[in-house]
Amino acid sequence: MRARILPLCVVFGCSGSGERAEGGAWEPGTGTETGTGSAGPGDSPGDDRPGSEGDPSSDATGEEPTPELAEVGHERELRGAWIATVYNINWPSAQGLSVAAMQNELLAYLDVAADYNLNALFVQIRPEGDALYASDLEPWGRWLTGTQGNDPGFDPLEFLLEHAHARGIEVHGWFNPYRAAANANAPLAQPHMALAHPQHAHTYGNLLWMDPGAAVVQDHLVDVVLDVVDRYDIDGVHFDDYFYPYPNGTQFPDNGTYSAYVNGGGMLARDDWRRDNVNRMVETLHDEIDAAKPWVRFGISPFGIYRPGMPPGITGLDQYAELYADPVKWIQEGWVDYLAPQLYWPSTQTAQAYEPLVEWWVSIAPEGRNVFVGNYLSQLGSSSAWTVDEIRLQVELSREYQIDSPGNIFYHIAPLANNQMGVGTMLVDELYPHPVLTPPMWERAGDEVAYPRVIVSGETVDLEPRDDTPLRAWVVYRDEGGVFVLDHIVPRAQGDTLELSPGRWAISAVAKSSIESLGVVVEI
Repeated sequence: MRARILPLCVVFGCSGSGERAEGGAWEPGTGTETGTGSAGPGDSPGDDRPGSEGDPSSDATGEEPTPELAEVGHERELRGAWIATVYNINWPSAQGLSVAAMQNELLAYLDVAADYNLNALFVQIRPEGDALYASDLEPWGRWLTGTQGNDPGFDPLEFLLEHAHARGIEVHGWFNPYRAAANANAPLAQPHMALAHPQHAHTYGNLLWMDPGAAVVQDHLVDVVLDVVDRYDIDGVHFDDYFYPYPNGTQFPDNGTYSAYVNGGGMLARDDWRRDNVNRMVETLHDEIDAAKPWVRFGISPFGIYRPGMPPGITGLDQYAELYADPVKWIQEGWVDYLAPQLYWPSTQTAQAYEPLVEWWVSIAPEGRNVFVGNYLSQLGSSSAWTVDEIRLQVELSREYQIDSPGNIFYHIAPLANNQMGVGTMLVDELYPHPVLTPPMWERAGDEVAYPRVIVSGETVDLEPRDDTPLRAWVVYRDEGGVFVLDHIVPRAQGDTLELSPGRWAISAVAKSSIESLGVVVEI
């Protein structure tokens, strides 16, 4: 018999690892009751658990004794912030900075995220068909040096991943799929896709936009994303709300590709064809990412209104009809791991009221698929509606409706870095008092994560993985009166040795998919 995986109630949150107040409000969990058995009914020392063969600590039979195991877990929550690079909104603060200055700015943002117990950053690495990382497929972004194609002197993504993971912070690569230039008159550098395929690069207002109906554009996008997934240890691939451009009153100039589609026997009307172009891209990327690295989370942050009247009373832009985006289909088909709708209105704005929108978005997601809310933090202080109390309320409402896996992503990180109006202090004092892991990936719920091999010497604990499952962290729980309570999370990037004080502890392994193993109980 293989070692037990955590029951779904433990993996995805259960009353034993965090109680909910009346009305479904989210409260930090306390822990899981300790167990006295080693691995459950019918298990016995020396069975065929992963990693037991050939271990030097094996007993006289040549098989490794089974340690005492306990079900452990804590309430999960995605606590994220966007870092925008286009127009130098967040990083780098200006073009042409020295390598040291750019790196110090990134480190400062990472420290802010760690100080406020965030666990994920969504960093814009492809704002306009360029790359804020070393790439043979696209040119260096102009936001780094001032000139597209110029090497900034280091690889920002590599640097960011190293230092974020050491702090236990996930990095999700934020790609803009079709925007070729934020200014249509900006000079481009090889091998920019608009230079390689000028017939599919269209000026639309002041933007340059690649035609989603062109197969070569779609193929290039998939190649770019998979190149990053393959070469970098990113935790997620993230798109925002830009698919076809926001309408400016003129038709997007895709007559050529639509005519070719019709002449080839295509039967869809143009609007349906446009949606199908985006849908096929989303499906393809999901499948390709899952095949390459199944622990890399793929999600999209769509405009906050799906269609006017959904839910009743909501008015605004119809993204289904005007951006040709169908996020309801994406999540219901299982093509995305999560949606993060941009609910960029205060709770008092009736026509786009925050609470009904949160409830509606959560309601359309199949069981296990996450809906994390995008919050307009950069509006803080812009009017009487945007207060610290409003931000607190929005997080609380998100938790109320996202019962299984709450989460918020703040646009953008600057107000936190500045602790504007005390918003960071509020978060860490009231909402994010201690670090937690991000919610597990539903598609990986059936995966088994082997509990760690634990070697104790005095107060020093050495940990070893039992197999080659990519691990994110070790999690340490302390026994408080028969309940294992989250004590701290140790990012794998920090190493495999812990120092623990005298007491009874349980230590688990967490895969990059955020699935957690059973805890190995140790006495110090």
